[in-house]
Amino acid sequence: MGIVRVTLMCFLGSLLITASAWSAEIHGRSSTQLLWFNNEFIDERQFEAAEYLRVGITGIDKEKKLSLFGYGRFSQDLSNGEGLNGRLYYLFADYRDLYDKVDFKLGRQFVNLAAGSAIIDGIQVDLKNVGPVAFTLLGGRDVVFGLNGEIGNGSNADLGMAAYLTGFKQTDAEISWFRKWDHSDVARDVLGASVKQYLFNSVRVYGNVRFDLVSESFNEVQAGLKYYPISNLILTGEYYQSYPTFDTTSIYSVFAVNRYKEGVFRADYAINDRVSVNGGYSRQEYGEGETANVYRVGAWLRPIEGLRLNVEYDNRRGYYGSTNGVIVDADYEINRNAQVAAGFQYDVYERDALTREEIARRYWVGCKYRLNKKVAVSGRIQDDVNARFSENVTGRFVVDYDF
Repeated sequence: MGIVRVTLMCFLGSLLITASAWSAEIHGRSSTQLLWFNNEFIDERQFEAAEYLRVGITGIDKEKKLSLFGYGRFSQDLSNGEGLNGRLYYLFADYRDLYDKVDFKLGRQFVNLAAGSAIIDGIQVDLKNVGPVAFTLLGGRDVVFGLNGEIGNGSNADLGMAAYLTGFKQTDAEISWFRKWDHSDVARDVLGASVKQYLFNSVRVYGNVRFDLVSESFNEVQAGLKYYPISNLILTGEYYQSYPTFDTTSIYSVFAVNRYKEGVFRADYAINDRVSVNGGYSRQEYGEGETANVYRVGAWLRPIEGLRLNVEYDNRRGYYGSTNGVIVDADYEINRNAQVAAGFQYDVYERDALTREEIARRYWVGCKYRLNKKVAVSGRIQDDVNARFSENVTGRFVVDYDF
C-alpha cells in the first residue's frame, strides 16, 4: 500500500505544480487491464485488475527546460485474496541545458551504462558541450522489486560514471564504470565499453564488453558487423560470449559455471514490398566440449493488402540432442481502426539428459479496436500446452486512454 500512496501523492503533486505553470502540457497514457492467469506460486487461477499510468509534464518553465515524468502500476487480486499491490517504476524531474552544459535527472529513474544498468532513487548528471567527450555521473539507492513489492533497504546503492564521444555522426563510443552495494558490501564492480562505427555507407561494426573487477574476468563480450551490399540485403556476423557472474553477496556466487560462446551469421533479403526472407546459422559452445549447431529460416509475407504473415523455423543439433521449433504469426488490418492477430508456436525440446523429447505448443489470438483518437480497446487469449500443463489459458483485456 505504501508505494501506491507514494505514487498517487507524487502524481497529484505534479499535477498541482502544473496547474500553476503558465504553459505546461500534460500527456501520457492510462492503461486499465483485466488479467487472468495461473499463479504458479500458489497453484491457483488468478483474476486481477491492474492500472498502468504513464505521465509526462513538459513546458513547466518559461524556457521549457524542466519536465516531469512518471510511470507506475498498481493491481488488485480479485480471486485469491492477495490484496492491493503497486510498483513505481520511475518518477523524476528532468532539467536540460543548465548553462547550456548540464542536464540532470532527479528522482526514481532507469539508468543504463555500458558497464551496467539499474533503477535508482537518485540523480544522473550529464556534462556536455565541453569538447568531443561528454560525461555522466549517477548514483542513488538501488531499487529492487520482489514478488509483492520493493525489497532491499537504504544501504543498497549504485554508483556509475561514463565518458562518451559526442558530435560524431558515424561514431558512437563509451567507456564506463558501475558499482553496486548490497547492505554496504560491494556486490558488483564492473568496467564496460561500447562502440558503434559506420564505414563506407554500407558497413556497421559494433561491440560491447564488460569486465568484472571482482572476479577479474570478462563476463560479457559482443562483437558484430552488419554489411549492406545492396539496399534490400543485410548480412550480419556476430560473436558473443558470456561468463555468468553474480552479486558477491549472493549464494550463487560460489557455484562453478562455464563460459558460453556463440557465433552467428544471418542474412535478411527483401525480395519486394510483399516478400522478405531470412536465414541464419549459429554455433553454440557450452564448455567442457559441449556444442550445438542451430539453423534458422524465416519469411515475412504480405499476400494481400492489410494481411501480414511471419513464419520462422529453427533446427538445433548437438548438446541435448536434436530439437526444432516453428513460429507462425499473422495480423490483419481490417481498417485503420480495427486489427486482428493470431499465432502458433511449436517446440520440441529436452530439459536435461534424463528426460525424453518433450513438445510445447502455444496458441494465441488477439484484437484491437480504436474507438477514437484517444481511446483504444484490445484483448488477447493464449493457451499453453506442455509437459506441465495440458491446458493453461491466460488472457487480458485492455482499455488505453491517451491524453
